[in-house]
Amino acid sequence: MKTLNCIIADDEPIARQILESYVANLPYLSLVASCANAFEVMEVLQKDSIDVLFLDINMPKLSGLSLLKTMQQKPYVIITTAYPEYAVEGFELSVTDYLLKPFSLERFLKAISKVQQLVQPNPTLPETTKEDTTKTLFVKSDKKIIKLNLKAITHIEAYGNYIKIFTDAMVLTPQTLTEFLEKLPSNFLRIHKSFAINFDQLKLIDGNQVVLQNETKLPIGKSYRKIILDRI
Repeated sequence: MKTLNCIIADDEPIARQILESYVANLPYLSLVASCANAFEVMEVLQKDSIDVLFLDINMPKLSGLSLLKTMQQKPYVIITTAYPEYAVEGFELSVTDYLLKPFSLERFLKAISKVQQLVQPNPTLPETTKEDTTKTLFVKSDKKIIKLNLKAITHIEAYGNYIKIFTDAMVLTPQTLTEFLEKLPSNFLRIHKSFAINFDQLKLIDGNQVVLQNETKLPIGKSYRKIILDRI
């Protein structure tokens, strides 16, 4: 799979950090620069070959849309903004996708898939599945740093400011369920305010419960039931 060089452009540090964490989850994305304004982007584009630009609209001095209008040759552009009213103008400028903040990792992956289809038409499903399910992730637990195989994770449980990660054992790590899910690929799905599952480990749905391949039973939250059924 072709490695895509990308730039993040957003004047909000937290927004840049979230995008940086999403990019870090995908080995076929290479972050060349994380910029706070349009002028930094222009400087990078003059020096480096860029495939994807994650572009915020509302930036100081020169807006994202104004930057696009000055560019004769554009990389694939994915707009990231809190303002839905600019969507039509964005697509008139031939952007690839329009992400409305706050957006999930799953929605981010869909935007990247659009770019991949343009760069490499009809990518094979086995390759995509392999990327999503065989990655590893390091987490802190007590005084240790533990390497987890994401494919082996069955489910995750919120535990205050900690989470319990279940594989063939249980790992307790100091972060929230929301924070951890932002680092995970799209096959991980929240089913309850306190639980998320590896969708590949789902065996069946029994009323208001999911049953995993290892026979673990977990509750389905009312507000999450439609999300699960839509995924099926």
